[in-house]
Amino acid sequence: MTGFQTLFYKELLRFWKVATQTVTAPIMTAILYLLIFGHVLQNRLEVYPGVSYTGFLIPGLVMMSVLQNAFANSSSSLIQSKITGNLVFVLLTPLTHWEMFGGYVLASVVRGLMVGSGVLFVTVWFGGLHFVAPWWIVIFALLGAAILGTLGLVAGIWAEKFDQLAAFQNFLIVPLTFLAGVFYSIHSLPPAWQAISHFNPFFYMIDGFRYGFFGQSDINPFYSLIIVVVFLLCLSTLAVRMLKRGYKLRS
Repeated sequence: MTGFQTLFYKELLRFWKVATQTVTAPIMTAILYLLIFGHVLQNRLEVYPGVSYTGFLIPGLVMMSVLQNAFANSSSSLIQSKITGNLVFVLLTPLTHWEMFGGYVLASVVRGLMVGSGVLFVTVWFGGLHFVAPWWIVIFALLGAAILGTLGLVAGIWAEKFDQLAAFQNFLIVPLTFLAGVFYSIHSLPPAWQAISHFNPFFYMIDGFRYGFFGQSDINPFYSLIIVVVFLLCLSTLAVRMLKRGYKLRS
């Protein structure tokens, strides 16, 4: 386990040494979203009975921060290592593909949860959160961070240039996140768009996470949990196979 621990520690130091950029900045961004959308829609929209719009918005912003930062951690680490050439020092070590997978993904989970906790701590004072089912909050936060950390690993392995990674993030991760019910309930959408939203795996992560706060959700949380777990297993299988083959890493 020494190799895994060393890689994990390296990845933690990598984002912590620039914490202003990797932790503080995303928290500030989430606060701006809350101030703008919460101020505009606070008295005009009630998504769940007895839940203010600001209260509804906070869990979505927290989970959005967890997902985006977990993805950013593993994807940026790999693409930077590939372009600067220092990835060779990781590949030369006797690390197994499982240890590499665990080191990158676990560090991404830590960063995602750290940013999400910061967003929750700063924004919880703006709206009434009840924490009806805290274990659902923990489970979906961990699974969501692991999924996006794994997806970031896949993107980092696939991308050969920064613009390819930026395209992956801007045309896939950001739209899927924003269209996953962060700012609205899918029941407010036309039937066709509601059906399309059910094909977005990010929706189930955010909806299940929000259920832990209010005990209300658009989908049964057990159904969301099954979909999220299956999605994580599929992505993990893909990432481990890419690492095992050395796809775009050893050539």
